[in-house]
Amino acid sequence: MSAIHARIGRWCLLVVLSLTTGVASAGGKERLQSFLSGVESLQARFVQTVFDTSQGQNRRLEGLFYLQRPGKFRWDYTDPKGQLVLADGKTVWLVEDDLRQAYQKAQSDALRGTPALLLTERLKLEDHFAIADLDASQGLEWVELIPRDPESQFTRVLLAFSGSELHRMELADKYAQVTRFTFSDIKRNPRLDAKLFQYKPPPGTQLFEH
Repeated sequence: MSAIHARIGRWCLLVVLSLTTGVASAGGKERLQSFLSGVESLQARFVQTVFDTSQGQNRRLEGLFYLQRPGKFRWDYTDPKGQLVLADGKTVWLVEDDLRQAYQKAQSDALRGTPALLLTERLKLEDHFAIADLDASQGLEWVELIPRDPESQFTRVLLAFSGSELHRMELADKYAQVTRFTFSDIKRNPRLDAKLFQYKPPPGTQLFEH
């Protein structure tokens, strides 16, 4: 798997999991499935922390996230500025403005082997994850998801709910990284401008295909 595929796959997974924010249901499986069936669009702020366990390094990022089903999403990084991940329904774009570079990959290929495939097709969640409710800890309700695809770059996903809202989301991958997300200012089913999910490389941008 190429580095760009891994990076796109990581962001794509976050799109699917962020759909679970605010779901109040008894079991983890019901939490996920009920919300996936009821959301058409989503907008939220996010803070992302990446822990590289092999090197002992941490990174903190934040930005805005938009989703329009089926299959369109946008991650606008505001700190540090200049990074954008966008899916327009046909192509997934990874844009690095500071380097004047943009990577593109066919969406069907970019999402293959990632849970983000659930955005574009009505698939059964349990066909792609083993889902288990864990014991409550730290005042939070924990849910574990293990990808069934042996080619997935993720080994484990943990979701922690406080009442009806997602308090923490942690992802462990095969690259010795653990990524943690927190969400705020969540708006479900807002009316979003279609231009948010369109990307036209500015003049002088180097384009790469994968």
